[in-house]
Amino acid sequence: MAAIVENLVTSGVFELDGGSWDVDNNVWIVGDDTEVIVIDAAHDAKAIADVVSGRKVQAIVSTHGHNDHVNAAPELAELTGAPILLHPADQVVWNLTHPDRAPDGELADGQVLTVAGTRFQVIHTPGHAPGAVCLYSAELGVVFTGDTLFHGGPGATGRSYSDYPTIVKSIRAKLFALPDTTTVNTGHGESTTIGAEKAASTGWDAP
Repeated sequence: MAAIVENLVTSGVFELDGGSWDVDNNVWIVGDDTEVIVIDAAHDAKAIADVVSGRKVQAIVSTHGHNDHVNAAPELAELTGAPILLHPADQVVWNLTHPDRAPDGELADGQVLTVAGTRFQVIHTPGHAPGAVCLYSAELGVVFTGDTLFHGGPGATGRSYSDYPTIVKSIRAKLFALPDTTTVNTGHGESTTIGAEKAASTGWDAP
């Protein structure tokens, strides 16, 4: 039996470069009745733990280090005993929120995480942040993109540690190589598909 995908929306504030913005974040809980992974522990550790409901959390996977995706991670780790995983290129971003608490492990391009018998491949997709990653499951036909790809195009690149040509290259080379039918579960807002975003990408600037 393959893993199932649960979604929790939490609300809080995104802060970077001296600005702050109210945001709603998608927290993805993926697994079965006994074990899960949590993708992006945003804003409210207790609400996430309530959805986990006593299941073993194999890992808290951070798609990148922006505060609104990791601000609840240490507390959730304390509540569940789960390790926090982050790509090392995003340590500089993580440190803006948690200077005194390092992640517990590293994510690497091509790494495979397994939960509830389902494999998830880590895909390094820099651009929105230098260590941004996506998690792809061929078995489920789903990719979790954090803030790399949204319904409507690439994630924002107007702030520190981000770069537009880099994010476009990441999406075109790595995410658009996935099957068009792949569901894209994003860090904010509604889900989409690889095919829909590929069809809408003709107006993007060339990387």
